[in-house]
Amino acid sequence: MSEQTEFDRFAGDYETILNQSVAASGEDSRYFAEYKAAYLKRVLPPGFAGKVLDFGCGVGLLSGVLKQQMPGAQIDGFDVSRDSIERVPAVLGSQGVFTSDPAAMPHDYHLIVIANVLHHIRPADRQGVFGELAARLVPGGSLVVFEHNPSNPVTRWVVERCPFDHDAVLLPPAETCGYTRAAGLAVVRRDYIVFMPRALAWLRRLEPWISWLPAGAQYAVSARKAS
Repeated sequence: MSEQTEFDRFAGDYETILNQSVAASGEDSRYFAEYKAAYLKRVLPPGFAGKVLDFGCGVGLLSGVLKQQMPGAQIDGFDVSRDSIERVPAVLGSQGVFTSDPAAMPHDYHLIVIANVLHHIRPADRQGVFGELAARLVPGGSLVVFEHNPSNPVTRWVVERCPFDHDAVLLPPAETCGYTRAAGLAVVRRDYIVFMPRALAWLRRLEPWISWLPAGAQYAVSARKAS
C-alpha cells in the first residue's frame, strides 16, 4: 500500500519527472521505452503475437510502444498505483486489461515484462514476485527483466536524483538471475544495454555487439518457462 500511495503522488507528472531525470542522456522517457520495445522485438521470435503483461506498467508508456512494435500482441498491464492505471490511454485499455488488482491477471501470458520495477520492491519481497509471475506464464513463456545497472556510476547518479527513486535498492544482474532460477525459470540470455548518450548516437548501432560489457546504463535478463 505504501508503494501504491507513493506512485499515486507522481502519476500526474510521471513522464515530466522522468524526462527531467534522464535529461543528461540527451533523450526523453519515450526513447528508453522504444529502446526496450526494440530489444524485445529483436530477441523474440519474428512476428510475435502472443499475450503480454507489462508488470509495473505505470501510465502505460512502455505498453503503448509495445503495441506499436508488436501490433499482433495483446498487451495487458498491472500497477499498484490506481491513479497511474486510470491514466493509461483509453485505446490501450480497450485492447487489453489494465488493473491494480492481482486477481484480474490471468495465467496465460506468453511474455511478461518487468521494466525498471524491481528496484522499487523490497528485497525480501522480490522472490515472491518472481514466483507469482512465473506461475502466470504459459509453458514455454518468457520473462524479461529490465533493470538499472548498479555498476554504472551515471545510472547511480540519476537514480539518486530521481524523486520517485528515493527508496530504490538497485540489484545486480546476478541477483536478478538468482530470483529467476529460484522461480523455476531458465535464464537464456543476459545483456547490458543503453550505452551511448545522444551525443554519441552514431555509435548506437554497435550496442548489440558489446552487450557483454558491464558498462551499460541498464541490463536485460531473459528467462523461459519449461514447455
